[in-house]
Amino acid sequence: MINGVTNSMGLDVLERTVQFTAARHELIASNIANLSTPGYQAKDLSVEAFQGQLADAIDQRRDGTANADVLLRPADSRQVEFVEGGLKVHPEVTSQNILFHDKNDRSLERTMQDLVKNFMTFRASAQLLRNRFDILHTAISERV
Repeated sequence: MINGVTNSMGLDVLERTVQFTAARHELIASNIANLSTPGYQAKDLSVEAFQGQLADAIDQRRDGTANADVLLRPADSRQVEFVEGGLKVHPEVTSQNILFHDKNDRSLERTMQDLVKNFMTFRASAQLLRNRFDILHTAISERV
């Protein structure tokens, strides 16, 4: 009964999004810390691939091919592996920037832009998650 209530409001989707953005935030912070490290290559996770994984899992649940009473179970990918209660990430080297003479392909602007986008996604997801819990709390305590 409670699984139907919590799953119907997208709590599992928001939880996975918060987990992904938190893991990605650690990677971006590491990239920032190593901007001037010779030979360091920035690592990242594909946001588009993660969104595709979630979208496919949501579509399966809507179509009835997955049991609606269980938590959302997206398929694993090369970069993101869904485990019980969390994620295992396998970041890949991004080579989107100009390679400098010290074999570092840094781009402060792009890295900071990624940090801000990731933070905004995390913040929005966390706020929506909080709102869902507030709704549940109000329903459980029978207040209007």
